[in-house]
Amino acid sequence: MQTRTVVSEFLGTLLLVFFAVGSAVLAVDFIGTVGIALAFGFTLLALAYALGPISGCHVNPAVTLGMLMARRIDVRTAVTYWVAQFTGGIAGAALLFLLAKQVPGLQTHGKFGSNGYGDRSEVHLSPGGAFLAEVVLTFLLVFVVLAVTHKVAVIGFDGLPIGLSLAVIHLVGIPLTGTSVNPARSLGPALFAGGPALSQLWLFIVAPLVGGVIAALAHRLTHPVSVRDAEAGDVPADEAGTA
Repeated sequence: MQTRTVVSEFLGTLLLVFFAVGSAVLAVDFIGTVGIALAFGFTLLALAYALGPISGCHVNPAVTLGMLMARRIDVRTAVTYWVAQFTGGIAGAALLFLLAKQVPGLQTHGKFGSNGYGDRSEVHLSPGGAFLAEVVLTFLLVFVVLAVTHKVAVIGFDGLPIGLSLAVIHLVGIPLTGTSVNPARSLGPALFAGGPALSQLWLFIVAPLVGGVIAALAHRLTHPVSVRDAEAGDVPADEAGTA
């Protein structure tokens, strides 16, 4: 595996958290729910074009798990990606926290773009409802990623449906849980929000991973491996840019 793929996943997750979660922390009063959803979708779309040919632009442990289940990457690559994504998410949240502290009167404790259920949900969704919502929402994202990408790389117009799906997911999910569908995106902000955000964090790590597994299993049924792919074999992570 080349260093650039690891740096790509770290940097991509950092930027996703800083800009997309930052839209919820810094600009919600100006852009609203639709604006936040578009910020997530457009950020991922831009990153897909910038980093997709390098690492596949997973920037999400659930997507990486889906790729692992689909046998497009090996376990070692998946673990390396997960480390890069979680550390990137924490770094992005730290940078966002530093900026937020420069805004007079901005409250960072408790919420800070973190996810939640019960009293921390706009519609007071139950834990079971939140788990189901995150599984289904993540299913859509990972299924679309697996369906439109060839092996690992995001090429051509692959980034467009991926970005659009994340925007739609947030339009539905923001009132429910704040929308995670990404354990790395949830971990970073929760660490700085503290309190209930940390106590509820487990759900926003487990549920997206479950959704990713189900998406990979469904993808096997709807998109059988082609003869060309079977003959070619798996594409190593360091060759993702030429896949």
